[in-house]
Amino acid sequence: MKPKRFRPDWTEQPPKPGTIRSIVKYGDPHSYKHPSDAWVKMMLREFNMSKADFSVKRNEGHEPVVLDRPPAMEPAHVEALARIVGEENVATDDYSRVRYATGMTSEEIWELRRGVIREVADVVVHPRDKKDVREIVRYCDAERIPITVFSAGSSVNFGCRPYKGGVTLVMSTHMNKLLEINELNHTARVQPGMFGPAYEEALNNAPEGFGCKRRYTCGHFPQSFEYSTVGGWVVTLGSGQASTYYGDACDIVFSQEYVTPVGTIRTLDYPATATGPKVNDIFKGSEGTFGILVELTMKIYRYMPENRRYFSFMFPTWEAAVDASREVMQRESGMPAIYRISDPEETDRGLKLYGVPGFVDAGLARLGFKPGRRSLCLGNVEGDGEYTRLVARTIKRVAREHGALPLSGYPARMWEHTRYTEPYMREDLNDYGIFLDTLETSVTWDNLHRVHQGVRAFIKSRPGTICMTHASHFYPQGTNLYFILMARMGADEYVEFQNGIIDRVLEHGGTPSHHHGIGRLLAPWMEPHLGREQMEVLRALKRHFDPHGIMNPGGQLGLDEIPPRR
Repeated sequence: MKPKRFRPDWTEQPPKPGTIRSIVKYGDPHSYKHPSDAWVKMMLREFNMSKADFSVKRNEGHEPVVLDRPPAMEPAHVEALARIVGEENVATDDYSRVRYATGMTSEEIWELRRGVIREVADVVVHPRDKKDVREIVRYCDAERIPITVFSAGSSVNFGCRPYKGGVTLVMSTHMNKLLEINELNHTARVQPGMFGPAYEEALNNAPEGFGCKRRYTCGHFPQSFEYSTVGGWVVTLGSGQASTYYGDACDIVFSQEYVTPVGTIRTLDYPATATGPKVNDIFKGSEGTFGILVELTMKIYRYMPENRRYFSFMFPTWEAAVDASREVMQRESGMPAIYRISDPEETDRGLKLYGVPGFVDAGLARLGFKPGRRSLCLGNVEGDGEYTRLVARTIKRVAREHGALPLSGYPARMWEHTRYTEPYMREDLNDYGIFLDTLETSVTWDNLHRVHQGVRAFIKSRPGTICMTHASHFYPQGTNLYFILMARMGADEYVEFQNGIIDRVLEHGGTPSHHHGIGRLLAPWMEPHLGREQMEVLRALKRHFDPHGIMNPGGQLGLDEIPPRR
């Protein structure tokens, strides 16, 4: 009889309302994804843990939220805001003030679990429409009250932390609807607080909901898709998993409407016009520092899932995978939608995560696809049937030219089935004192290996640290590197370690952020990366749109004074 495998006591109870854990838990309160048995074995070995280390959970956050910090705002201001939006849309209770001051940055989650509550707003306001937003901004500007925007709270860079108190404006409570589909122009007018699944479902069901002839898709599917909003995608320069075909959020947004302290700005619905620098582009990625996004017009695409073609390959080396990927992107025979390559460490650990049997692993090694060298590639092609056939054939030909082994479309389908659930593992790991975090950077083809090797060398110099890396957003000129980190360490050590990683990213030619925005986490690296001249342009825009500095103040994008991190 085989001995029973050791399995930690993973939590599967939804957090109680009003608790810290109800804030820090990612996604659906009733959903979980636990590390596989192979991953538990790996953590025991590589983190020098014993089964006893998995016997006691730490700082789970089951206690109620208690904030011994009364609002500093004068009651008259709270009453004035209530007159604008209605009393039912204003909150000053402890839970609301903490809940809507918290994103998904690992450090803030780690701190909350330990009862450390940093900056919070004095009052939380839920505007009903853009008229409410205009009145709130007008009032707060006149009274010099700071405003921080909260939509879904999926920020991973302190993007929704109200460093100077004031008002947190929650955009997803009421302003969350698809307003119109223009089938002739292939555009959709939508409110910024609409969550990804609701937006995609409405587009897929356009004939039933809007009387359209066809079904549509938004084309934007970040890992946070289920718990992020359309407006959040645009104001953080987000990128989705199908960006290689559809483009990033900045490519998909057609026009925008913002409420700023100096007035409302609505950019125009034209596909191209030579009318000087595009104001529409100025607001993309502005992260709430110029004004509040209240409406968007987005490009939409025909929804044709029946034509989708999946592919998966195993390359003998990471270098071969990179070379093949560059050829696919520069060949000018069409782009895949999803396209991912995993470096050797992510490939090998991913096989364990998905429970690939040992005999399959051994078989791959016998064929020359050895652990520590091989690289997994997977993805799909979307669009018209003839197009998807052409692109899929091209990818298969290029992969074979670079020594890849076809694995059928099954691994890609399996990955797609779980692609939004990986972040759920963080709760399990945090319960036992293990950090799980990510950092991402943009690279050109000619500096990809330099960034990959340099950053990994620094990360792996710390004993007992896992670093998995993949590229998943591809362009003819380059791609991204997405680093996933796992280690046992304290919060103070992690802050220093993370700062060192970001330093190495820039030192080797990467950017401080690519697809998650800057927030306050990466703000200190903005000027070293962009240079003083470009930063002064951004600061001049900030002074114009927000002369009294009320919009998301406290170091967002590095446009004003950056407070100490700890």
